[in-house]
Amino acid sequence: MLIVFFPLIVLFIVAPAFAEDISLHGFVQGNYSARVTGDRPPESKGGDLVWADERVQLKIDGGIKAFRFFTKTDLIGEHINENADVEFREAYVDYASKSWDMRLGKQMFTWGVGDLIFINDVFPKDYEAFFSGRPMEYLKRGVDAVKVGLYPKVTSIELVAIPFFKSNNYPKTDRFIMYDSMPNVRERSEKEPNPRVKNTEYAVRIYRDILGMDAALYVYRGFHRKPAMMVDNPDSPRYITYFYPRLSVYGFSLQGRMLEGILSLEGGYYDSKEDRAGKNSMVPNSQTRGLVGYNRQLWEDFTIGIQYYGEYMHRYTEYKGSLSTGSPRDKRLKQLATLRLTQFLKYQTIKLSLFTFYSPSDKDYMINPEFKYSLSDHVWFAVGGNVFGGGKPHTEFGQLNKDDNIYTVVRYEF
Repeated sequence: MLIVFFPLIVLFIVAPAFAEDISLHGFVQGNYSARVTGDRPPESKGGDLVWADERVQLKIDGGIKAFRFFTKTDLIGEHINENADVEFREAYVDYASKSWDMRLGKQMFTWGVGDLIFINDVFPKDYEAFFSGRPMEYLKRGVDAVKVGLYPKVTSIELVAIPFFKSNNYPKTDRFIMYDSMPNVRERSEKEPNPRVKNTEYAVRIYRDILGMDAALYVYRGFHRKPAMMVDNPDSPRYITYFYPRLSVYGFSLQGRMLEGILSLEGGYYDSKEDRAGKNSMVPNSQTRGLVGYNRQLWEDFTIGIQYYGEYMHRYTEYKGSLSTGSPRDKRLKQLATLRLTQFLKYQTIKLSLFTFYSPSDKDYMINPEFKYSLSDHVWFAVGGNVFGGGKPHTEFGQLNKDDNIYTVVRYEF
């Protein structure tokens, strides 16, 4: 874990010597979310509470000449589990020269052009935070990584190596009512890829402007972020092991102005390396994913954004043949449409927003309206809700049907 602590060691050594270049920012925040359906998950610890915490975030930035450091640390008091914690969300050191730069340490990545739909952004997410009504910045999870940027004349290149695997964080059964295909199997374990050289994840992004469009190519070699499931005995399972199959992704994106708005295109091929034949229903089949989006300002301070996303499963016949009797079956083409409406009022101190997911294939949905009011340059609060429904008990949003919640965030920034 040297890569985690190295930036901090450098920070504590370098910072005092160059104190005039250090800046300190952050916020104090309260964030609370409660389920409104009257249902509670069997393992609930917080009753109707889905999220409840207060936290102080400290962001320290500084450096000298070509070197800079940055840390983002949260000091947390959490109520559902009644504990206190410290979370190093980011901590890295940057070096920059004329033709290349490097970032070393815990950091977050944002690739691709989707709005809350991720094809080539293969880095870990926190969906529990997203469904709980936490601020959007908590959807991203930091990873210990090395990033190198190269800037020759014809294009720009970003190389990322991640030696320590980190999965997505999905809603847990102590906060959400989730679908479980094998509720009677209580013995379970999780096996993440060991931090070995052969398990290091690599990602490459090559990007440049082409005819006024931001164009990018992507390659990733690593693992699925969502665990697959393996049982000890398919006919009479007594033990479940969650694991992360190997995955490679090859993709592209384009984004630029069109018809007085912004057009976004993105695609990717997911090569599921441990089930290319598609005969293991526990491991995702290879897929081709595509996205088209359009965003436009219709009048002053009002914008609309729409997206259509498709996820096509390869080797579908083999997949169907591998399913055990009674198992839910995924669609060959999963479709998803999104709508985002944003209106600012009163000199942009009030923000009204609405984001919706709807799946034409699964017939389920999520609706997220939010009201945000900035009381001053330093203080704001937001009130919103997450409404789930439709579909079936195992579909992405349908399984959250009993988890409708309202949330509030109050923040003082300094």
